Amino acid sequence: MSVEQPLWRALTGYRILTMLYAIGLYISANDEFARPWVAVAYYAVLVVWTLATLPRVANAASCTKRFLAVDLTIALVGILLTRVADAPGRIEAGGPTLPSIWTAGAVLAFAIKGGWRWAAFASTLVAAVNIVERGAPTRDTIHNVVLVWVASIAIGYVVEVARASERTLARALEIEAATRERERLARDIHDSVLQVLAMVQRRGTALGGEAAELGRMAGEQEVALRTLVSGGLVPVSRVSEDAAQGAVVRAVEEPDGPDGHDGPDSPDGKANPVDLRALLAPYAGSKVTLSEPGAPVELAPLTARELAAAVGAALDNVRKHAGDSARAWILVEDEPDEVIVTVRDDGPGIPEGRLAQAEGEGRLGVALSIRGRLRDIGGTADLISVAGQGTEVELKVPRAPQGPKDARGKAEKR
Repeated sequence: MSVEQPLWRALTGYRILTMLYAIGLYISANDEFARPWVAVAYYAVLVVWTLATLPRVANAASCTKRFLAVDLTIALVGILLTRVADAPGRIEAGGPTLPSIWTAGAVLAFAIKGGWRWAAFASTLVAAVNIVERGAPTRDTIHNVVLVWVASIAIGYVVEVARASERTLARALEIEAATRERERLARDIHDSVLQVLAMVQRRGTALGGEAAELGRMAGEQEVALRTLVSGGLVPVSRVSEDAAQGAVVRAVEEPDGPDGHDGPDSPDGKANPVDLRALLAPYAGSKVTLSEPGAPVELAPLTARELAAAVGAALDNVRKHAGDSARAWILVEDEPDEVIVTVRDDGPGIPEGRLAQAEGEGRLGVALSIRGRLRDIGGTADLISVAGQGTEVELKVPRAPQGPKDARGKAEKR
């Protein structure tokens, strides 16, 4: 909801209340009017106009320039008709005009619609007509017109500041949404293209000959692609390396269902839970030990897939940085309110400051493929590494299914 919308609602109530107030002032002193029928005719027009144009002051789009012009004209005509309807003695004594404080509502509509400049224009016209109605500037007249002038300009300025703040907030939300999407795409690229290029470079160098030239070209493309990813220019790719084998490349299929989840639906139309153990089973092997509960570890499909992908990224780091001889252990803990997956290895550990350096070089394995994934599903990723004692990555996800956040920062409905 726009921050200025409450001002329009307040103006709607103000116009009704001040209309009743002006009519009440007339009724209390109608016997003192020189031509009461003029006042009655004006108030009839005022009542019809105020009630008929309530939708016009409901929002900025409905409040057109033509409406504002007619509305201010009715207020100014009412002020001038005071000299015709009221007794000269009451006017000289500082009696109220026919529209009384209803006039301020017309000026405030200018302020909310167009800001302080429109408010200054409308309040200046009201001030001039009030002086004409009195015949000469008086202390009370000057006091009233200055009050309306200052108040309307102040409100108009506040409205302009509020609109500028709304634009700034909208831009910040767009940037946040773009950043999240860029991180998601960067994770896909890191888990797929970059890994494949690195593998081709290593294999080509080892084979020599024409394969070495192919490896050199793959290495150049890897560096270029890392630069693009870290700079935000990310192409879309859905290719992923098989984390269990480390050399087989497969395509990651998009969700089959129209609602964005895999697998069959339950009778209520929601996605059936997925057993996390089935997604982690391919990672187990001669050098990777998987310890899991005896009962199914059920999670929402998206949460389970992202958690398993984060585990795969952690194992990729073990193979890449700890060597082919390193062993790894995966421990799955099924708690009442969360699922904890721990990946531990017996490698040399990560030197202090290496993670920050790698992220600065555009290597996004831990920053996006692990921590970014867990953050997007409402979980956390903690990394503990001691030189010479290996590395441990602890991944936690809540029981309640949470989707990745969309462009407005809310949980994406699946």
